[in-house]
Amino acid sequence: MIHPSRTKILDAALQLIRSKGYAGTTLDDVCATAGLTKGGFFHHFRDKEELAIAAASHFGAMAQRVFAEAPYRSESDPLLRLLAYVDFRIALLSGSLPQYTCLLGTMVQEVYQTHPLIRQSCDDQIRAHVAELSGDIALAQEFYLTEAKWSAESLALHIQAVIQGSFILAKASGGPGVAVECLSHLRRYIELLFHFPKTEEDNHGQ
Repeated sequence: MIHPSRTKILDAALQLIRSKGYAGTTLDDVCATAGLTKGGFFHHFRDKEELAIAAASHFGAMAQRVFAEAPYRSESDPLLRLLAYVDFRIALLSGSLPQYTCLLGTMVQEVYQTHPLIRQSCDDQIRAHVAELSGDIALAQEFYLTEAKWSAESLALHIQAVIQGSFILAKASGGPGVAVECLSHLRRYIELLFHFPKTEEDNHGQ
């Protein structure tokens, strides 16, 4: 079982790095937000880099729980489940920017050259989500596109690229509107890719 103090530190790191970035987050910030002393921090982590690596895993585990319990998981048709996944991602675009943007994308943009261990940890977590999404895409291919010229993984990576890019645009514009538009276009693209006819219900403003 994870020690409560360690969880407080990781939760503080998630909050701060998503709002201030890796470079802008200091250990003093983390300790103050977690309500712990520096001694308490160093009991669990050697330095900020080790914290960031653990924070990536912590964020990945948190995201895995959110998506495992999401409503779209109950959809039996794999293509409808994939489309509902995109709808769910759109629904998550609310609140403040740090609440809905991705810790992994935020960190890796800063540290991909300077901190290879953090970059690798972020890549591992992103690819874990890609692997899970690839399973649904592969099933949709079996049902709808038995002779697809592209791999399930390539589409899953494309979906993540659009999502991460939409977060960057949301940060640039200061709000989620542009991200909603990007993911709405992504939904339309998936429908076209699978030659899936839209119903009036599917249109719901997309």
